Amino acid sequence: MEEEAKLPGVHDRGGWPTDEMIDRSDHIWTDWEYKTHALVGALRFRELMNTDELRRGIEAIPSEDYEASSYYERWSRSLETILTEKGVLSTEEIDTKVKELEGRWESDG
Repeated sequence: MEEEAKLPGVHDRGGWPTDEMIDRSDHIWTDWEYKTHALVGALRFRELMNTDELRRGIEAIPSEDYEASSYYERWSRSLETILTEKGVLSTEEIDTKVKELEGRWESDG
């Protein structure tokens, strides 16, 4: 039986040829990036999530969305996937909180 060739996912870039320069500039983190990073740490500490689950969630993002997302946007999307799969939060609860925060952020601006 012939083994089917599997193309690497968008996240698996090791060794891909490119002419693009590597951006080595410092990135100044935004508040939400710090919070996302901290949330991942808290979920790991509470054993609600592990690194492999975070990675699986990131690797499941469709290529087009993956390419359009920043590093922590991918983490955030993976967190939502994991937390809803485990029944910790529902999509509706997350959407409600996002709307509440968007209103607060717009009035603070």
